[in-house]
Amino acid sequence: MNVSKEKKGLIVAGSITGIISVVLVLLGNPANMGFCIACFYRDIAGALSLHSVAVVQYARPEIIGLLLGSLLISIRRKEFRPRGGSSPVIRFVISFFVMIGALVFLGCPFRMLLRLSGGDLNALVALAGFIAGIIAGSLLLNRGFTLGRSHTQSTLEGGAISGVFLALLVILLFIPSLLKFSASGPGSMRAPIIVSLSAGLIVGILAQRNRFCMAGGIRDLFLFRDSTLLLGSIMVLVAAFIMNLVTGNFHLGFTGQSVAHTDWLWNFLGMALVGYGSVLLGGCPLRQTILAGEGNSDSAMSVLGMVAGAAFAHNFGLASSAQGTTVGGRTATILGFVVITAIALVIIHAQKKEAVYGN
Repeated sequence: MNVSKEKKGLIVAGSITGIISVVLVLLGNPANMGFCIACFYRDIAGALSLHSVAVVQYARPEIIGLLLGSLLISIRRKEFRPRGGSSPVIRFVISFFVMIGALVFLGCPFRMLLRLSGGDLNALVALAGFIAGIIAGSLLLNRGFTLGRSHTQSTLEGGAISGVFLALLVILLFIPSLLKFSASGPGSMRAPIIVSLSAGLIVGILAQRNRFCMAGGIRDLFLFRDSTLLLGSIMVLVAAFIMNLVTGNFHLGFTGQSVAHTDWLWNFLGMALVGYGSVLLGGCPLRQTILAGEGNSDSAMSVLGMVAGAAFAHNFGLASSAQGTTVGGRTATILGFVVITAIALVIIHAQKKEAVYGN
């Protein structure tokens, strides 16, 4: 792809995504949460009764739209390529802890940008942590960390995760009694289903076409001095910021922010863990979702790891709230760094040993 064309695509995609994100808030989503991959997987876990926290239970159509949008455009462009087998269990574990970090901060990288665009300065602290985590993970990549090669798989395998979420959409539309719905709290705040689903489809298509990934953008800047991929994230921030100013939804400060806390250390460390895990996985939660739609079963395993992490976090009191972090959440964040680092060092050691002695 021509570089100038790639940059133009990222600028347009980021701008549209930022605008859509604020529109979703205006139509019912929680403030600064037009999209939040982590929060929405958490809500889906609740809707499926995988956790019992009543205020965060809703089968978010935005996530379904992201997956199906990626699926449809990849099929249309002949880019649907079922593949997998690249350390799926390790990917599950890393994704599990990525979700823990996100729920300690209360948002994924996508929501971090949206919180910042709405004036939430806690997200600025989180951004510093996210960058630090990505740099730490990139250093491990430089030392030889790899999750191995993926292999061609069947169409059934590649499309399985999209089929699961399509089934969830059918249940949401026609048999909603099988799901749980929040009557109060963030889970009860939602744009109309058709709007949320359409927004997800549009952003899913744009993200698939333009390789949108904030973690990847920062990684490329650090490792290759290439800022191209970051343009998408920057434009999401700029477009959402302008929309928030125009609509009166910009509120600058640390306190009084929606679904946020002011514990700066754990905002930093929570997103550092997200960045650390994401760069080793090869993409942030949004990117993993888009890749899963393209037929990547390794990314599908990452999606399942995030859902499991969300369920575990809420079942065992690890997730933060507006009142702050929990002892369990802080402990799990530190454990996440330890586990992921141990995995990475074992893999790097094995790679070096193989290079010296062969198979």
